[in-house]
Amino acid sequence: MQRQLTRRQILGMVALQTAAASGLTRIGLQTASGAELAAVDNAPAIVVGSGYGGAVAALRLGQAGIRTLVIEMGRAWNTPGPDGKVFCTTSAPDQRSMWFRTRTEAPLATFLWLDVVNRDISPYPGVLDRVRFDAMSVYVGRGVGGGSLVNGAMAVTPPRSYFAEQFPTVDAAEMYGTYFPRARSMLGVNNVDPSWFESTEWYRFSRISRKHAANTGLRTTFVPSVYDFAYMQREAAGTATRSALGAEVIYGNNHGKRSLDKTYLASALGTGNVTIHTMEKVRDISRASDGTYVLTADRIDLTGKVVETKQYGCTYLFLGGGSLGTTELLVRARETGTLPALNASVGTGWGTNGNVMLGRANHLWDTVGENQSTMPVMGIDDWANPANPVFAEIAPLPTGLEHWVSLYLAITKNPERAAFSYANGSMKLGWSAAQSAVSVGMAKKLFDRINSANSTIYRYDLFGSSNKVFADDFTYHPLGGCVLGRATDDYGRVKGYSKLYVTDGSLVPGSIGVNPFVTITALAERTMARVLAEDTAP
Repeated sequence: MQRQLTRRQILGMVALQTAAASGLTRIGLQTASGAELAAVDNAPAIVVGSGYGGAVAALRLGQAGIRTLVIEMGRAWNTPGPDGKVFCTTSAPDQRSMWFRTRTEAPLATFLWLDVVNRDISPYPGVLDRVRFDAMSVYVGRGVGGGSLVNGAMAVTPPRSYFAEQFPTVDAAEMYGTYFPRARSMLGVNNVDPSWFESTEWYRFSRISRKHAANTGLRTTFVPSVYDFAYMQREAAGTATRSALGAEVIYGNNHGKRSLDKTYLASALGTGNVTIHTMEKVRDISRASDGTYVLTADRIDLTGKVVETKQYGCTYLFLGGGSLGTTELLVRARETGTLPALNASVGTGWGTNGNVMLGRANHLWDTVGENQSTMPVMGIDDWANPANPVFAEIAPLPTGLEHWVSLYLAITKNPERAAFSYANGSMKLGWSAAQSAVSVGMAKKLFDRINSANSTIYRYDLFGSSNKVFADDFTYHPLGGCVLGRATDDYGRVKGYSKLYVTDGSLVPGSIGVNPFVTITALAERTMARVLAEDTAP
């Protein structure tokens, strides 16, 4: 069934489109008339970040009639570049791909040991960033919509038993009866048509991995998505412009994906109570003598140069800058003394969701297909295995050539956690290679079984020149840092301060067992329902 846009979503999308087309950095309903909004220095509520948690906060505040400012460090991605496209493709990246880099940094470093994956580019506020620490790097989205712009759209609800294990003080019945359904509805979650999946060339790579899993006695499962599968079928039929079938994913999708700028954020702007400021990075938070919050933000231009430093004030402050952004702001505020009452749990409980990427080499008769959709729709589900819980996404590798590679992003139940520290003006992450090795060991146990059952081997040519089999030095799913019930109360209220809230993935204690954005969205919905009922003035 085709999902109908609401009037508010249409109004919000027009505002985003108009602002981006005009080169404006302030977005609200007024921008639909082409006029720049007046600068807003104070608002009853400020939301930092426009990813999943921030977008939920913005919408629900706007619906409650509370004037709200969203501050986003990236740009709005709504108008075409010189090639007529908003985003560049994965296979031909340009400056739009990466956040102020001179070369792209894709997760696959090589193919057949050749450096043919990455490209030299001009520095620009591109849509994907790879934030590097000593032993781990983190992929994050930059722009209005955050990670929703660059992820693979897999909208998975975690097993209820594991959610309850990770959040023992949260009412699971309420989450699975109210907030997960609310999140899925707003995000536009849908499922691939099984009959089309079985017949289309674009998912042959998934069917081959399913066969190999079955040969091993393993279960596979379909996973929902926020990519519009009706649109994808039109792509395959040649009646719609290709996006998922046109090698678009990690640097953005031009069509088909229901990213936050088309769902929550569009609806938030459509309330008329929400304004988004782009290209502004909040770097400091303090509290005034009257209890309001003061934020210092740097506004940058397209070269990355700071062109203005601004201060904002608000009564209610919602942090939705993601596991890295929110945690950095709070750790810095505690360590520099601007918010000294933050407790010792701030900055702890961080994990990678057990991410490990790997490839397998198939037999010549097990072709994965020249044509591959970039949207994963199936995973190998061995999470219920008490000895070695793993959920492995069957990932695409769309090169336009037959390569006989099966690629996976494994999510392991890695119990290792790390903490952030702040010194000399910079953040450090205490994650070690030994902690990543735990995830590698779990992934290897699963895929050794698959290789043994199918007489196949690993690929050694995908992650650099050192014959690295398991890519364990990056994560797509950064979680934790301000864990629910530790750094905050059970509804995301930051301990030690009133009217200060966390709504993003930093609430999740390092692991959720599946792609996390539906969980983050549902937890944010739960937080906003409680906050608006109990904390805001009538």
